[in-house]
Amino acid sequence: MKAYKIPEATVIRLSIYSRQLHLLKDEGVETVSSEEIAESVGVSSAQVRKDLAYFGEFGTRGVGYRVDELLGHLTKILGLDQQWNIAIVGAGKLGSALAVYQGFRERGFAIKAVIDNDPDRVGQRLADLTVEPLEMLTNRVKDFRVNIGIVTVPASAAQAVTDLLVDAGVGAILNFSPRVLKVPAYIVLRNVDLSVNLKVLSFNLSYRR
Repeated sequence: MKAYKIPEATVIRLSIYSRQLHLLKDEGVETVSSEEIAESVGVSSAQVRKDLAYFGEFGTRGVGYRVDELLGHLTKILGLDQQWNIAIVGAGKLGSALAVYQGFRERGFAIKAVIDNDPDRVGQRLADLTVEPLEMLTNRVKDFRVNIGIVTVPASAAQAVTDLLVDAGVGAILNFSPRVLKVPAYIVLRNVDLSVNLKVLSFNLSYRR
């Protein structure tokens, strides 16, 4: 089944299931039921079975799922059986924190370049990377076959940076800037606006009162 027919909410839940299965595997658990998965991630067992059913039949009735097998299936479904190369544009506090976060590499995401146009940041070391000037962006995307661009620049520069990433050849962009970006239809765009999430929390707290 083609990926665009799969609801985005399902893909998000699959990622959460995968994370839980990693924990179970580390704990030495060999089998798990849909009910146990559901309880651990806060959904119904029917939802777990429905999400998995998009991709085939897994598990054995009355026994459940083998943790390692189901984790293997989800790893492949989520595209995590290969490495995805990333370029971060914006070496401020957020960009720097993302650049040194080891959890990305453990899940198949490799930070290959960190780019900034501030002369005071260019040349700084972030883990095993050196911050490079903006004019190196296109070369680095091509040199390292970068698939994903992460935008952590101020809103005023976000669209220009995004245009550079698109022109350089990335296929997906994760946007942390508080700006709605315009990209071609073939580019996968995800927005992470922390202020929006905080406003949702404040709304819910106020509503409870």
